[in-house]
Amino acid sequence: MESSDRLRAIMSALRAHDAVSVAELALQHAVSEMTIRRDLDELARQGVVRRVRGGAVSLLLRGEEPPFEVREREAVEAKQRIAAEVAELLADGEAVLLDSGTTALEIARAIRHRRLTVLPLSLRSAHELGTAPRIRLVLPGGEVRPGELNFTGPLTEGSIRSLRFDTAVIGCCGLSAEHGLTTHDLAEVAVKQAAIASARRVIAAADSAKFTRTAFGAVCSLDRLDLVVTDSGLPSSERDALTAAGVAVRTV
Repeated sequence: MESSDRLRAIMSALRAHDAVSVAELALQHAVSEMTIRRDLDELARQGVVRRVRGGAVSLLLRGEEPPFEVREREAVEAKQRIAAEVAELLADGEAVLLDSGTTALEIARAIRHRRLTVLPLSLRSAHELGTAPRIRLVLPGGEVRPGELNFTGPLTEGSIRSLRFDTAVIGCCGLSAEHGLTTHDLAEVAVKQAAIASARRVIAAADSAKFTRTAFGAVCSLDRLDLVVTDSGLPSSERDALTAAGVAVRTV
């Protein structure tokens, strides 16, 4: 197993059990205890765990999202497939609002070769698109959130409201029939709502794990979405709920 895959597996174990043992992880992944210690030290550096004798304790809070660097390692192949599908759904010449988050960053990489006007809500995506030869890059202004490097606040919201987009590509921390689209950071709620209100078409891009989660801040109900792009792990009950709400679904 590659180091990145092992780190993802360790984080999944931490979410399920709150604590992990070096000896048990070494046996489970067929690697040395020294290798597992290095993995746990890396997660401690990222603020994901607190190291204790013989293992580690989770610092992943239920009311907060994990750090960007941690989420970037999760469901990588699914996010890349989702990004490729979203890129195909965009027509050259469109004005696109691209939300922040790890899936949005993959989408930024997938559209580098396209002829689009793009307003990204993340400095990470802006950096990715800054040298793309046919991308007209527009930045919203506003406060940049540490760690995430996404734009938030009244300046961001005002910039979005003053523009009109063909498509808004929205990310999320949770998505469900019961609670709709949700996000952990409350400042992002107003930004996402402004994006949805300013777009002719709204695409939610989310890996299927998001359908098992509900975050703190409610953004919108399912009927505000036009299309959801996700992976094949989408639960059938959630697909049925999306369809019933008039939302088109594409799985990759």
